[in-house]
Amino acid sequence: MTISVTGATGFVGQALLDEAERQGVAIRALTRREQAPRKHVQWVRGDLADTKALRTLAKGAEALVHIAGVVNAPTPAGFEEGNVAGTLAVIEAAVKAGVPRFVHISSLAAREPKLSAYGASKKRAEQVVKASGLDWTIVRPPAVFGPRDTEMFELFRAARWGMLPVPQDGRASLIHVSDLARLLLALLPGGEDVTHQIFEPDDGHKGGWSHQDMARAIGWAVGRRPFVPRLSKPMLLRAAAVDGFFRRGKAKLTPDRVNYMCHPDWVCAKGKRPPAARWTPAIDTREGMRATAAWYRENKWL
Repeated sequence: MTISVTGATGFVGQALLDEAERQGVAIRALTRREQAPRKHVQWVRGDLADTKALRTLAKGAEALVHIAGVVNAPTPAGFEEGNVAGTLAVIEAAVKAGVPRFVHISSLAAREPKLSAYGASKKRAEQVVKASGLDWTIVRPPAVFGPRDTEMFELFRAARWGMLPVPQDGRASLIHVSDLARLLLALLPGGEDVTHQIFEPDDGHKGGWSHQDMARAIGWAVGRRPFVPRLSKPMLLRAAAVDGFFRRGKAKLTPDRVNYMCHPDWVCAKGKRPPAARWTPAIDTREGMRATAAWYRENKWL
């Protein structure tokens, strides 16, 4: 089986390549920059706006996993270009190449498209997938953590400093990136149990995690007991303004992200779990966080 992958050089994509190598699955992967040779991987130079590269990526593939997307952008146009137009371009290439299977990585944010420009773009991307005529499955991961992650890394670093602010209320689900990678490969053989389905996978922690418990687990992982202040939405918006002032377009805490964070329910729906016969989570979240913190230290991030 040859699997084509977008976003293979990103956080989730690299975990997928690791898992595919363990399983002996051949990958054809899109990349914007020159990459070192890797076992079982054929690199295709190009991006989501490169029609020729997408044709090469899709040609002869037995399945296409679309991971690439934009998680942080200073304007709605950035999300629209990366998440909607990019998905449409990949689908057009897959349809023309006759790719028989399509797995699309979305986000829980798509459940609430009015909350953020990011969520709205992921919802529109899902609609494009549904209208494609392909044999599709959509995966909506919750917060993903693990080695190489630059998003939740901010929380690990804050905990290491001794203070980890969180939204005032709410709960969220988590998943380790390696568990997510296993799921993506497990979904590749089509079937009535997965075709035209939307799944919300998590770590199996019943009811998700409160923000406070998540912060304490991260603190435990880095060997600290951080102060965990609960901040209101107005306070987080002020913090986002400060982050934007100092880091400009590279700011991690944006108003759009604050709107997302302050929603009270980002817990995966029980009725949208993937079929247990195909996949169940294997990594305990606390142990996974400890291993992630160790990776950050080993690679001089912490």
